[in-house]
Amino acid sequence: MKKSVMTAVAAVVCAAMGLCACSSEGENAFTGDETKEPEYQAKLNAISPEAYNNVENLDLEPGTYISVIGKEDESAYWKQVKKGVEQAAADLNEELGYSGDDKINVIFNAPGEPGDIDEQVNILDEELARYPDVIAISSIDGEASAVQFDLATMNGIPVVAFESGNTYQGIQSTCTTDNAKAAADAAKRLCESVDEEGKVVLIAEDSVSNSVKEQISGFTQELSANHLDVTFAGTIYMDQLDSLKRQAAAEELDIPYEEVVKAAASVSGEENAAGADGGDDTQKAAELLEQVDEVADKMEDSEAIAWYFGQHPELKGCLAASAEASQLVLDALDSADGDNEISVIGFDAGSEQLEALENGELDGLIVQNPFGMGYAAVVASARTVLQIGNEARVDTGYVWVDQENMDNENIRAMLYE
Repeated sequence: MKKSVMTAVAAVVCAAMGLCACSSEGENAFTGDETKEPEYQAKLNAISPEAYNNVENLDLEPGTYISVIGKEDESAYWKQVKKGVEQAAADLNEELGYSGDDKINVIFNAPGEPGDIDEQVNILDEELARYPDVIAISSIDGEASAVQFDLATMNGIPVVAFESGNTYQGIQSTCTTDNAKAAADAAKRLCESVDEEGKVVLIAEDSVSNSVKEQISGFTQELSANHLDVTFAGTIYMDQLDSLKRQAAAEELDIPYEEVVKAAASVSGEENAAGADGGDDTQKAAELLEQVDEVADKMEDSEAIAWYFGQHPELKGCLAASAEASQLVLDALDSADGDNEISVIGFDAGSEQLEALENGELDGLIVQNPFGMGYAAVVASARTVLQIGNEARVDTGYVWVDQENMDNENIRAMLYE
């Protein structure tokens, strides 16, 4: 920012405030060039309320420890979350003038494999043992860590949620996309692309996270309220594709799927618990299930989705509600038999999704703000430590991206690869 000092008051101002803009020649002087906004500023500007897009007035004690736990860290999406976390930490330390041992310590951890609930819980246990000042977590399973959260509360460690919330009552703040609104927007766009008629399906990242539950709610409510000629065919969960593979394998082997379900129940002991005979029947069930699983285990996830599309030629549209789901659908459509054309709306903006959008393979993208989620999570954590109050929910924003607007400057600022 440019600063100038008038000659008449230069000496007084310099003495009183120590301004470096003093000029011995009595002319206006400047401290330097105008400050440029950082390239990530648009992502921060999308956060609401504004208090969560900056680190001003967060006077944390030196050495404050903020533990941040994500769902994974290898995808483009989660790399952006981590960048947001690290940027907020850097901004805090710069704002407070901390260095060395005085630095605010912000550590990001996540499971090595997407959807690994057990590993995330183990990470949470390990972090609790280190007694951080606050924990921010994106729960894979919204109900999986109640015991750990109780322990945190007992030890005076507050918990903030981000990206995907959970059902625990003691959460201080949740920093995330308005998932219901984003999915409703996607439903509206999808219905437009299928000319307001036909069947559509939703492919979700998992069956347990709160963010997915909110997406499904927003999607189905928009359909039922405003698109009466569009039928919801159901949800396919990416963490339950083994069941879909078994269906495909049973068809390939010409075995009624009802027999596979019955065999699985028998092997797991469900029928025996209900009073069914065991012995030879259970052995036969195990052999049938082994035969089916031998075929199913050789299937790729995309092959299972392609099989589903083949079984439902009436499908006109699909919402793939994550970057991974979007890529899965694209791979499935590449390998699917049949002539049915399916309009696809995706979520998020990895390089593959942006290329598919440019090529016309995707009709559009709902692009979330993972960088903003990570940043806001650290800010909410700092506010929690300082006990200065938090919004129950912080909206980190999203944008609609299609071929027409993907090169707009404001849209490009929200994309990532």
